[in-house]
Amino acid sequence: MPPNPIFSGLWIALGALSMVFHIGLIFYGLVPNLVARPLHMALILPWVFLFAAKSRAGWWSGLGLTGVGVLGCLWIAFNHTMLRDQYGFLENAFQVALALALLGIAMEGARRMIGWPLPLVALCALLYGLYGQHIPGEFGHAGTPLASFLGTLVIAEGGLWGSLTGVSVGVVAIFVIFGAVLNAGEAGQGFMNVASAAAGRLTGGAAKVSVLSSALFGSISGSASANVASTGAITLPAMTKLGYPKRLAAAVEAVASSGGQIMPPLMGAGAFVMVELTGVPYTQIMLAALPPAILYFLTVWMGINAYAQRFDLQSVPEDERPNRRMVLITSAFFLVPFTVLLVAMFALGFTPQYAAVLAIITGGAALFFDATLRMNIGQGIARSGTAMIAIGQQVAMIAAIIICASIIIGVLGITGLGIKITSVILSGSGGALWPALLLTALACLLLGMEVPTTAAYVICVSVAGPALTQLGLEPLQAHLFVFWFALLSTITPPVCGAVFIAAGMIGENWLKVALTAMALGLGLYIIPLSMIANPALLRLGSDTGGAVLAFAMIGTGLSFLSYALIGRASLWRRALLTVAGGAACFAGAAFF
Repeated sequence: MPPNPIFSGLWIALGALSMVFHIGLIFYGLVPNLVARPLHMALILPWVFLFAAKSRAGWWSGLGLTGVGVLGCLWIAFNHTMLRDQYGFLENAFQVALALALLGIAMEGARRMIGWPLPLVALCALLYGLYGQHIPGEFGHAGTPLASFLGTLVIAEGGLWGSLTGVSVGVVAIFVIFGAVLNAGEAGQGFMNVASAAAGRLTGGAAKVSVLSSALFGSISGSASANVASTGAITLPAMTKLGYPKRLAAAVEAVASSGGQIMPPLMGAGAFVMVELTGVPYTQIMLAALPPAILYFLTVWMGINAYAQRFDLQSVPEDERPNRRMVLITSAFFLVPFTVLLVAMFALGFTPQYAAVLAIITGGAALFFDATLRMNIGQGIARSGTAMIAIGQQVAMIAAIIICASIIIGVLGITGLGIKITSVILSGSGGALWPALLLTALACLLLGMEVPTTAAYVICVSVAGPALTQLGLEPLQAHLFVFWFALLSTITPPVCGAVFIAAGMIGENWLKVALTAMALGLGLYIIPLSMIANPALLRLGSDTGGAVLAFAMIGTGLSFLSYALIGRASLWRRALLTVAGGAACFAGAAFF
């Protein structure tokens, strides 16, 4: 929050406006895309350039960028009817200047929120679109007139206002609001209490509390970094107090927190992007993504058990575990809204957006009650203000990433570069599936080191997804495979964001933490490949028996592999466990 408290009320009001706008779109009826999407961008710009400003110079420059950007977005929204008749062709110098300004502001906004890598990729894409006709060979393109190229990106729905931005406006923002409302109340403590009660008494209990709480919190936060910073503030001191090695404590938190991005319902906005890109209903994506996500956390759990053979991993002392009454009360603060969400979607057949609104209302009412179930109006108002600021920040963060990534996707579509890269993957793999998967995985890992997971997934799946589906994968299989491997860089050196944060919080060498995290997070490397070898794993909704069988086989295999890598055993036993684990994880490969 800005240091001057006089601005607090203004930011709360702006966050409330963002909430009302995004929820209102669900009830307004059909709003033209060239109205809703520019207004979405206009609402995030103050948060990107002013709220997040780190210096006075940054604030003043941000004020100018915000003014230009907001006015430009409003101009497009008010003139959407005229612009629709231009069919993506800019008609005068003012429109060209506006297009250049909005593209620059979109890239600068992403830079201020997440750093240079993604904006640089977007800038390279723009330069390719403008000058790629001079590149010889198959990677050149025929060229596009400047007015048409910029117009498609800015006054049509082929760039800034494309389908990805539509996902940010219509779905992602709603679930971000839901998460912010929950976290402003007792839900966060409820997550910790449930985890402590469920796992605190077990061997390695403090580490397992971290796993469960990160899974629960991550299911709504969808951010590895946010997960480490929030749950880690509690779990890391608890583990070090009980004598856990620092590298192990930090690795547990980093690996568990990374799993939040693959845990339904939010999946770091990935689930909603998949809806748009695949056309698969959201509920079906949730059902498909749930078994692999549970397998991931199961693997971490088994890894902790294996480490318990090497270290004295104690349970949480009984006097530090919450009593049953406190667990029941605090868990209701997230269980009731989640129940409303799931019942509305699966039992009543409401859309995810409408179901989320009902859950937001339920969570908002819970802000006015404390852990003793007494109503506290003053506390509820204060929590509501906190929620409004969190809404503004978090919607802006995701929107800045998605809008910048939309530039890249727009250029791929205009120039046909995506099709060319797809053909390279097909030819480089010799038309075989598994070499194509390995090439795609490498691309995901490299790109994920530089850009956030969701953006890396969007870019990779845009170029590699068609190749994988041509080689026989179902669209959802291909998308989940790419999404999981886009997450690798959270724990894999040399760039591993979740590891850096956890290591910094506990004061340990990041490389030691990363190596331990890779061993604990073995499932992140194996499960995406197992999805391909055992496609039944993703068919929980249509083939429940096959999905359960695949789940059991892969879970057993991952347990064997985890003990072979981490546990104390002789060399021949490790070899036997490795062979048995690999066979169980990839048993279906021969039939696919």
